[in-house]
Amino acid sequence: MIKRLAKCIREYKKSSIVTLILIIGEAIIETFIPFISANLINYINGENNVMSSFINRLVNNTSDTININTVLVFGAILVFLALASLACGGFAAFTCAKASAGYAKNLRHDIFEKIQTFNFVNIDKFSSSSLVTRITTDVGNVQMSYMMIIRTAIRAPLMLIFSTVMAGVMGGILAVAFVIVIPVLGLGLFFIGKKAMPAFRRVFKKYDKLNESIEENVRGMRVVKGFSREEYEKEKFGARADNIRADFTKAERIIAFNTPLMNFCLYVVMVVVLFGGSYIAIQTGGKSVNVGQISALIIYGVQILMSLMMLSMIYVQITMSAESAKRICEVLDETPALKIADKPVEEVKDGSIDFDNVSFKYSAQAEKYALQDIDLHIKSGMTVGILGGTGSSKSSLVQLIPRLYDATVGTVKVGGVDVKDYAVRPLRDSVAMVLQKNLLFSGTIKENLKWGNENATDEEIVEACKLAQADEFVRSFPDGYDTKIEQGGTNVSGGQKQRLCIARALLKKPKILILDDSTSAVDTKTDALIRAGFRSYIPETTKIIIAQRVASVEDADLIIIMEDGKIADMGTHDELMKSSDMYRETYIQQTRGGCEDEQ
Repeated sequence: MIKRLAKCIREYKKSSIVTLILIIGEAIIETFIPFISANLINYINGENNVMSSFINRLVNNTSDTININTVLVFGAILVFLALASLACGGFAAFTCAKASAGYAKNLRHDIFEKIQTFNFVNIDKFSSSSLVTRITTDVGNVQMSYMMIIRTAIRAPLMLIFSTVMAGVMGGILAVAFVIVIPVLGLGLFFIGKKAMPAFRRVFKKYDKLNESIEENVRGMRVVKGFSREEYEKEKFGARADNIRADFTKAERIIAFNTPLMNFCLYVVMVVVLFGGSYIAIQTGGKSVNVGQISALIIYGVQILMSLMMLSMIYVQITMSAESAKRICEVLDETPALKIADKPVEEVKDGSIDFDNVSFKYSAQAEKYALQDIDLHIKSGMTVGILGGTGSSKSSLVQLIPRLYDATVGTVKVGGVDVKDYAVRPLRDSVAMVLQKNLLFSGTIKENLKWGNENATDEEIVEACKLAQADEFVRSFPDGYDTKIEQGGTNVSGGQKQRLCIARALLKKPKILILDDSTSAVDTKTDALIRAGFRSYIPETTKIIIAQRVASVEDADLIIIMEDGKIADMGTHDELMKSSDMYRETYIQQTRGGCEDEQ
């Protein structure tokens, strides 16, 4: 997992390494400052030492009395070290922020890029709300951990080691206090972190549920309002938010013991050092322990205990983000269900379609096939209608053509070539689908239409909209084709949205056009005009129309009746009127029973 995530550092390796070097420099400098301070205090107290003797020679002071120049040199050294430490820390903060933010950017890029390689099987495995959580919250946790690893996780152990060594060198017998306190604090912090981790781990799956609730509510806002279910949605969201709060509260209550434990250990060290040090200094006349040593030990004690506190925070953050890292790696390591041929075909010859003994189920664990024993042959340029009740797998059938799913058994061919032998892009560029759930993106109408062909001219856009019966209502907007579409196309009606999606598909000038119940929100007259436009604008394109209305497919070259995942019957309108009771009954009911669809 670590190796997999480390690959995302890439161009930010330099910033990461520079951060490490600066942090090492900062740690070394900070551990020397108490040592210099102790020597200065001892010099002021009239005790000469190696360092004060060296500075005396440097300033040409031969007297044993305190010399202001020597004190000033000591002060200059301390100021220099303080500024150097500040500079190292400041630059480290800058390079660390650059490295961690860049690392998070690369992580999000790689996750998003990986998702683009998924087909519907992979998407079904990860819910959309879970993918959103992984690319936002989980990446944020890993970014925070990476920032702590290259900065705090290096500084804290170094400060702990250097300060402990210097405390031993400077403190003599008083250093025993650290030998007792450090293990106590270390074990205490470890057990606190261990107790808090299960609660942190539970939070992430609950984040998925929370995001799912938000996503469902926002997408289905009109349904929620229509059924006056606002209070129910509030309660559902509140319950999920409260579950997360409860876990975080439990974890934070445990983590809250960090501070009193550290303070207790700090005060124990200070009492032992001050009381014991003062006693020894008085008893020995400063020969065993002096004021400078006591001062240094107190500072080193604070540094040691703060380092341990930082290590406990690192432990909590890394353990918490380990679950996030695992979830991210699940996406990055997911094998796309879409297998690409070694030498893929790059061009689709025509729009002919062949299903040879095809059966399909959505997952290997599924007991029942969604499609069974499909044998179907469609010539290029034909218009094919597909009828069937809800759950008859009409959509499942057409989704195999552009390889949104792969057939479990049998072969699907386009242009005489197995779809698995094509490169994905040329295959999908040759197939335009207008799905049941029409989707428009934020941007202008023109920008949305250019999804079909980014190089389309204004004339081509207008022509496609006229064929899709969309030009008239587009021009009725004050800004025409430059009208802004809100996210999801919420500022246009269902029928308008369908017609814009059809126009977008027409701009691709595909070899195969699939309309999956995509004229259900338009009236029968507009539906007929759209189909007439197809015949004149794309006569050589194979057109597959899934519909609930017989009128939408009545003039098709071939009509397929689907039932329970199988082809129950097929033929022209006249043939089916004679041979299919289901088709005949549906036709009579819709045309003579007065059950016309509402506009």
